[in-house]
Amino acid sequence: MTNEPNRREELTKMTLCASCAGIQRNWRRAPGHAELVQLSSRRAERSDGDSGSHTVTLTSYRCDACGTRWEYENDKTNQQAGWSVVGQQVD
Repeated sequence: MTNEPNRREELTKMTLCASCAGIQRNWRRAPGHAELVQLSSRRAERSDGDSGSHTVTLTSYRCDACGTRWEYENDKTNQQAGWSVVGQQVD
């Protein structure tokens, strides 16, 4: 069972600042913006289908302006990797 509808609803309620709203999501090499603060990096395995797997780097960021949490996936084999919203900081 998946929580995808709940996740979509949660992300819809978030308010992004103009700079965050301008980030092109799911596109490798798209730029972020100046108010993103890097938090941490980690490595993850991605499947290559029949040919095995490879390692990618996932870096977490937080926007100082609106608190949106982002993750950037650096996967040279996947053009649709890149920026994705993972939540928003609650004060």
